[in-house]
Amino acid sequence: MKACFMGLGYIGLPTAIIAAEHGIKVIGVDINPQVVDMTNQGLIHIVEPGLQELCGKVVTSGHLKASVKPETSDVYLVVVPTPFKGNHEPDISYVETATRSVIPLLKENDLFIIESTSPVGTTDKMTDLIFSLRPELKGKIYIAYCPERVLPGNVIYELVHNDRVIGGINPESTEKAIGFYSRFVKGTLHKTNAKTAEMCKLTENSSRDVQIAFANELSLICDKAGINVWELIELANKHPRVHILQPGSGVGGHCIAVDPYFITAEFPYESQLIAKAREINNYKAFWCAEKVENAMLKFELEHNRKPVVAMMGLAFKPDIDDLRESPAKYITTKVMQSRNNADILVVEPNVREHKIFKLTNYKEAYEKADIIVFLVAHKEFKELPRKENKVILDFCGIYKK
Repeated sequence: MKACFMGLGYIGLPTAIIAAEHGIKVIGVDINPQVVDMTNQGLIHIVEPGLQELCGKVVTSGHLKASVKPETSDVYLVVVPTPFKGNHEPDISYVETATRSVIPLLKENDLFIIESTSPVGTTDKMTDLIFSLRPELKGKIYIAYCPERVLPGNVIYELVHNDRVIGGINPESTEKAIGFYSRFVKGTLHKTNAKTAEMCKLTENSSRDVQIAFANELSLICDKAGINVWELIELANKHPRVHILQPGSGVGGHCIAVDPYFITAEFPYESQLIAKAREINNYKAFWCAEKVENAMLKFELEHNRKPVVAMMGLAFKPDIDDLRESPAKYITTKVMQSRNNADILVVEPNVREHKIFKLTNYKEAYEKADIIVFLVAHKEFKELPRKENKVILDFCGIYKK
C-alpha cells in the first residue's frame, strides 16, 4: 500500500512516520522545500520526543520520502492547517487546494481521507468537488473524515494507542478507512458518518475550552478575593464528582483555542456557552498582560528605576516548541509594546532562536530579572528556587504551594 500525506506539520509528519514504520510506503508532501529537504535527510522540523529516531529509520529503509508534489497512491490524506479569515471564520482553502492537487491522480478503489480540523460539512464539499471534476469516479472511490486526537509531546504513543472516530460519506468508505487505520492504530476505531466525525473533533476541544474557562474565571475571582486559586481547586477536587482543571495564562494551540470558532461561526445563536468560554479564555491573556504592566509600574515607583522583567515561556503548553495561538506569546508581545524601552528578557527553553524575540537562557533570566513572570509551566522552571527578593507573577502554577 502507498499513502500520500498532504502536509508535514505537527500532525502530518508524525502520522506519516508512524504509517511508514508499520510497512506503508509513504510519500509526504509539503509546500515548504526546507521541510521536504529535512525530511529526506531523516531530520524533523518539530520538537517531539522519539520522533527523530523513527524518522531516520523509515527514511533509511525507503518507506518514507518527501516531495513538494503528490504522487499516485492508494490512499490520500489531507493533513493541512485550517486557519481563520475575517472574524474567526474558518478558512478551508488549504483543504481545498490539497484536494484539488490530488484529484488528477485519483483512480478507482482509492481512499481519500481528510484529517484536518474542519467545519461540519467540509467532507461533503470536497466530495462534491472531486466528483464535479472527476464524475467517472462517483461510486468508485472511498472518502472519509478521521480527526486526529493527539497530545503534543506524547504523539508517538497516542497516534498508535488512542481511539479514533472514522466517518465515511457512506458505510463502504467508513470500512475502507478503518482498514487503513487498523494497520497502525491499536486503539478502537469507532464507526460513524462524516458530519458526526467532523463535529466530534470540534466538540472534544470545545468541551476542554469550556472547562478551562471555568478554571480561568475562578482564578480571576480568587485574585480579587485574595484566595489562593491553586489551593482552592485542590480542595474542591477532593469531592468525588468534581474535577476542575488548572488555570493558566489563557488557551493556545491550534486545537482548543481554534476549534470552538468552527462551531460558533456556523451556529452563532445555539453556541452561547461555547462562545462565552472563548471570550473568557481570550480575556485571561489580556488580564495577565495588564497584571505584568501594573507590576512594572509599581516597581518603578517603589525603586526609582525600571525593572528587568523575565517573561518565562512562549509555547502554548508546557515542554513543547509549538507557539501557535499561544497566550504567552500574546502577553509578551503586549507587554513589550506597552512599555517602551523596557528591559524585558524573553525565555523559551524549547526554541533555539526566534525571528521576532531575542531569547535568553532561563537561568540567566531568572538571576537578572527583578520581576519573574511565569507564563508556561515548563519543567525547567519548576526547578528554579523561589527567591523572596524577586516579584513573582505565577500565572501557571509553578509555585502552587
